[in-house]
Amino acid sequence: MIKISNEIVKKQPNFWNGCLFHPTDAIEDDWGKRILDQVAEDKACHTVRIYTMFEDIVSVDEAGNLCFDFTLSDIRMDYLTEKGYNLLLAYGGMPDCIARDDCGKSSAAKGKTRYKGKMWNTSPPKTPEIWEEVCYQYTKHIVERYGVEKVNGWYSQCFNEPDMPMFFMKDEPWDTMRRVEEYVSMYEGFVRGVRRAGTTMFVGGPTLAASTFFLEEFLKNVKEKGTELNYITMHFYGTDPDYLNTGDGGLSVWGNLDRQRPKIDIIKKCGFEDTPIIVDEWGASSMGFFNKDECKFLMFRETEINSAYFVRFIYFLIRSGLPIKNLLFCLSGQHEMTEDFSGFRNFFTLNFIKKPIYNAYILASKLYENILRCSTDIVTRIPTGKDLVTVVPTKDDDGKYAVLLCYGEGNFLIPAEDKEETIEFEEDIVGKTMTIWCIDKEHTNPYRMAQRNGWKNLTAEQIEILREEGNMKPVYTGKATGKIDLKLTAGATYLITIE
Repeated sequence: MIKISNEIVKKQPNFWNGCLFHPTDAIEDDWGKRILDQVAEDKACHTVRIYTMFEDIVSVDEAGNLCFDFTLSDIRMDYLTEKGYNLLLAYGGMPDCIARDDCGKSSAAKGKTRYKGKMWNTSPPKTPEIWEEVCYQYTKHIVERYGVEKVNGWYSQCFNEPDMPMFFMKDEPWDTMRRVEEYVSMYEGFVRGVRRAGTTMFVGGPTLAASTFFLEEFLKNVKEKGTELNYITMHFYGTDPDYLNTGDGGLSVWGNLDRQRPKIDIIKKCGFEDTPIIVDEWGASSMGFFNKDECKFLMFRETEINSAYFVRFIYFLIRSGLPIKNLLFCLSGQHEMTEDFSGFRNFFTLNFIKKPIYNAYILASKLYENILRCSTDIVTRIPTGKDLVTVVPTKDDDGKYAVLLCYGEGNFLIPAEDKEETIEFEEDIVGKTMTIWCIDKEHTNPYRMAQRNGWKNLTAEQIEILREEGNMKPVYTGKATGKIDLKLTAGATYLITIE
């Protein structure tokens, strides 16, 4: 029996409905717009992170003067603002013309190039001053185009994963002071440039992939110099394909949180424990541009497991006490799909079939700010690792309930046994309108349907059937009778609303 109290544990604004749209320049294309249109229509994400892609904006004339062409950037930004998204702008993409070194370019993709044949220049800028000027001119332009009031509600961050040779200083070893010093110089120029444009837009960094050394040295420098840092950005990934392949890692939210704990300890050690954290990329596994070709276990991204992982992740982040401001799911591999179900980390398949993780985002968007106490609340790690039922019970100020729950072992790769569960509310709900949505092996799960039917080379008719299967719809709507009986299978996600 799961008992849901009327006691409010905390007020928690929604930080979890956000995404990184990748590749950014797909916003110019019909397939990219189709995704963003659907996400906006379903209110599945309120915040979208994109790269500013300075390489499309900045050039140098014959006299050596900086020149700016915002045409492509305006197309992307106009579209996102028209759809009502709040924005997190990653100031990045090093234009060749202002790059200091020929230290190598990176594809950061499954193929040999990024989208549209572009490559990521991993060099620092020639000088801090030229980087500051680029950041200033870009910020000045978006303030003039969209208004200072709107821009002040956005987030800006300096670069992406500067601790990773894939994105910054390709030939420089992983953990070196030179790498940190180059980034610190860029970050300071970034802050000066943004502030010169007359905006109070939130500024942050270091958009960290993994290096605790890098994080500590960066924060120590910021503290010593008093450099403005409105929030700290980092990436939260639970495991890596290599660990899944060797059996050294499962799909556990605890694994995700354990990986981040050293970073959180450093943040506290350096005196930034109250600084908001933006997780501007998250996933149960890293390497979004890997799929089943590199790791067969990545097929969990097509299934109910990914949605259940998301729900449990929300639960533990809410109760962690961490000052999480935003949690953004990284959409990767979108432009490299050649079939519908292959294990890329995204919301939709090649033929625009909704995945369970996308529908979990729709369900999670319906949660309210008042977090209620529940009999299944977990304060510390259970020694057995059997997390099983995880419940996020919420209520609005008008008495409406939205209860999100998932079921599964601590390691979602281990199938939990089916069970019957009953939910009971402290408040009398008899006669109120109740609606139940479900994502499990049998409901709202196109991949499992295709599996059951043996569909591989999908026909047009099968694609339409799977699209319909992916549309979120209630499994029950009617009057509440007091107790709610649910059938729980491994990886199941439910949302119950009562009003």
